[in-house]
Amino acid sequence: MEKRKFMKYFNKLSGMPLLVKSKNVFLLASLALLLNACQKEVKVIEITSDDYHNAVDKITEVMVHDIFSPPVASRIYNYANIAAYEVIRQEGEGYATLSNQLHSLRAVPSVDTTKNINYKLSALVAYLEVGKSLLFSEDRVEIYRDSLYNSWKLQDENTFNDSKTYGLEVAEHVKKWYATDNYAQTRTMPKFSVNTEDPSRWQPTPPDYMDGIEPHWKEIRPSIINSSSQFKPARYPDFSLEKDTPFYKELMETYEVGQKIKEEGEDSEKLEIAQFWDCNPYVSTHKGHLMFATKKNTPGAHWIGICKIACKKTNADFAKTIFAYTKTSIAIADAFISCWDEKYRSNLIRPETLINQHIDENWTPVLQTPPFPEYTSGHSVVSGAASTVLTDIFGDDFAFDDDTELQYGLPVRSFTSFNKAADEAAISRLYGGIHYRAAIDLGLDQGRELGRFVVQKLKMNTSKSEVATN
Repeated sequence: MEKRKFMKYFNKLSGMPLLVKSKNVFLLASLALLLNACQKEVKVIEITSDDYHNAVDKITEVMVHDIFSPPVASRIYNYANIAAYEVIRQEGEGYATLSNQLHSLRAVPSVDTTKNINYKLSALVAYLEVGKSLLFSEDRVEIYRDSLYNSWKLQDENTFNDSKTYGLEVAEHVKKWYATDNYAQTRTMPKFSVNTEDPSRWQPTPPDYMDGIEPHWKEIRPSIINSSSQFKPARYPDFSLEKDTPFYKELMETYEVGQKIKEEGEDSEKLEIAQFWDCNPYVSTHKGHLMFATKKNTPGAHWIGICKIACKKTNADFAKTIFAYTKTSIAIADAFISCWDEKYRSNLIRPETLINQHIDENWTPVLQTPPFPEYTSGHSVVSGAASTVLTDIFGDDFAFDDDTELQYGLPVRSFTSFNKAADEAAISRLYGGIHYRAAIDLGLDQGRELGRFVVQKLKMNTSKSEVATN
């Protein structure tokens, strides 16, 4: 009702006899309340699971731009998702706090119940704030964040301000926690020293001969596993260049598989598999005096993308979405700590180096060899851990189409389960020519064992089974 019409009726009513006037008092009051409600219509800030997916995608986009190594990228996902989870779990019953479950994590600040808190908004604020703080190109996140802030503020300024304040409080709490995980200390530790006397030890590989990446990653505080060495894998075959020994047979297998793929050319499915799971964040190409780089997802980012696919396929609500991302991120981050502990302990030489030295000096792998020791395969360990957790959340035999690599010009691949995807991710390292068989098989075992530990020890969903029906 327009205000002028209401006032016209009010003036008419004021001139009526007292008896008639009294009969209309209730009507007048009702009309006044109606007018007031129309003038002060409450707007609800609508936030959906897609908004969270978009925020995760933005953090991934900036990580790719900034070229973070796989272990460091896993740390970013881990802390950002934990911050969001610790907010959203308070919106209703069903999800337990991670405080006192994750090492050294204390309870986040409590919500002020006198405030207008939109928990979804607060969770997104916490996610973006923590994620931004761990990136180099913070401005790229800030532009995205500010566009969200402006939209939310226009919808309901009071709720936006209260929710933003709480999200930032939780973010600050998580930032203080991650500052104690030894990451800063590892930035000042010495570079990895290459042992050139022992023929079994890792040496920098072509084309850039980079130093070993993150040699002290085992010093990073894990989230849930007891220590970096808890899931130490079985030993690889003893190093030997004698024919018919297990190690030499694995070396020849890597060489011969690579040769076969090159002979098959672009029609080789093994080539397609190798490229699909490459997940090397920095691949350099040298042509004459020119050098250019191709930036891609990390292994952890690929599995975060698969988590997104599963959430969207099952129409997971906002809380379930954050829960799935968080549990998967915890497994991935601890898997990298476990894997890197073994990599720099065994310090095993890469196939490319031995093949060039002893078999074929002109041989090159299908994929560019990453700059760190061979054993165990990082993608195998991470895939084993992530697939185990995702299976626990979404169920076994969960069929999905993986379009994670479309943005890098690679076609969709379809899988009948998370475990089948992990199997393919692992064997892709043999097809790519960057690992021996033992690093793949035993790495996958290492990751799955770690994943089972995460599933058994980490209690997050308290209201129902964490296995959903596909």
